[in-house]
Amino acid sequence: MDDSFQMLPVQLKNTSLFDGRGFFGGKWRHAASNKTFPVFEPSSGQVLAHCGDFSKEDFVQAIEQADHGFRQYFHHTTAKQRGSLLRRWNYLILENLNDIANILSLENGKTLVEAKGEVAYAASFVSWFAEEAVRSYGDVIPSSYPNTTALTFKEPVGVCGIITPWNFPAAMITRKIAPAIAAGCSVVIKPPSETPFTAIALVRLALEAGFPPDVVHVVPTKDRTASLELATHPKVKKISFTGSTNVGKMLTKLAAGTMKRVSMELGGNAPFVVFEDADIDKAVEGALICKFRCSGQTCVCANRLYVHANVIEEFTERLIRRVDCFRFGRGIDEGVTHGPLVNAAAVEKVKVHVKDAIQKGGQLRYGGGVPADRASGYFYQPTIITNANNNMLLASDETFGPLAAIFTFSSEEQVIKMANDTEFGLAGYFFSENINRVLRIAKRLECGMIGVNTGLISAAETPFGGVKESGIGREGSKYGLSEYQNVKAVSIGGL
Repeated sequence: MDDSFQMLPVQLKNTSLFDGRGFFGGKWRHAASNKTFPVFEPSSGQVLAHCGDFSKEDFVQAIEQADHGFRQYFHHTTAKQRGSLLRRWNYLILENLNDIANILSLENGKTLVEAKGEVAYAASFVSWFAEEAVRSYGDVIPSSYPNTTALTFKEPVGVCGIITPWNFPAAMITRKIAPAIAAGCSVVIKPPSETPFTAIALVRLALEAGFPPDVVHVVPTKDRTASLELATHPKVKKISFTGSTNVGKMLTKLAAGTMKRVSMELGGNAPFVVFEDADIDKAVEGALICKFRCSGQTCVCANRLYVHANVIEEFTERLIRRVDCFRFGRGIDEGVTHGPLVNAAAVEKVKVHVKDAIQKGGQLRYGGGVPADRASGYFYQPTIITNANNNMLLASDETFGPLAAIFTFSSEEQVIKMANDTEFGLAGYFFSENINRVLRIAKRLECGMIGVNTGLISAAETPFGGVKESGIGREGSKYGLSEYQNVKAVSIGGL
């Protein structure tokens, strides 16, 4: 690797965690071609370090090795053994939390506080599935045939291809790997090219925890055709992807060629509804969390804020006062509340949405540009626009940035129709102090996940996933393990 690995702007206690190599075939390695790609630090726009850029042939080798590890060894381990591996991995992640958070903050841009929170969140999935591993029960089914007993067994699907996004480079890895390992599968990970180093660090700790070297593999690449092996290779039995809906559809089509199992956590366009009977302080706090956390770059981010006409001005003024306290800067610096966006394209998208909204009648109430003291890096001010309408790009296209677009409504029926008027259905939020309305709206919103009087909806114990074009399958919770298992029926006659 290049010398930039020796020039990090932070000191790591465990310096081995920062690595730009891939791991497969039982060893850490550079790309056979010695090809690398640059990874940028979003706060400066400068190269942080270079990472190995692996080829299609490397993915094939990793898949073959993962299949060998699964069939020859891991398929036959006990749930107790796999739970023990996960518990050791969880311990090492928490022991190295500060180092992983520093790496994550540098390559992703989020604040160190948010990065530490994400690493703890990532570890919670490992801890959860360490316990779920031994609770994978089959059934004894009364048979309709005489002297016959029917049984069901749950078995691991086999090799799993894992493709993760840059916005949560630690949590999206563990949310997929932990249930795969708990079920007895092997994995081949394609980490995001924007943030590969966090994934590599987690794999190093997994191996230190005792994961067999032919069971977990990480293969970084910028070559999309290379990573498509995870969707097409016949020895990969499942692919789990988090990312855009367009890419998810493409991968699902490719996976159908070999009838792979798929889990797709795709795009969102989350509504955030504030009714006239809401606690406005709670609603503002919820908006700060699910609109501006990670500078608006979360897949469950509120994209359309619907506020009742009777409280819209009060809500907007309180939100502006809170947003005005934000402090922008490099994520690892003390006192910073919000970091940059991930790259220049992300900044440009916010600019386009803001310009379009203003041209179509939106009223700019706060922000609307690049911070004056942030000429370098990928920063954009938190921006609040009122008088939003459905003709604006932001109404149908997920901004994925710090833009709060506030729409007004006057009736429950009107806002339900507006909230559901999208092909997406990942997350939704609403605020009301009326219990009858809470139950009624929760049933009518077309979303896989709903936050009521809160902006926090993600946890290891709750199912994560969407409906409509926001994806297929669920991650986390008691439902997450079954995504990596096949159910086998056995009928025993002559008893």
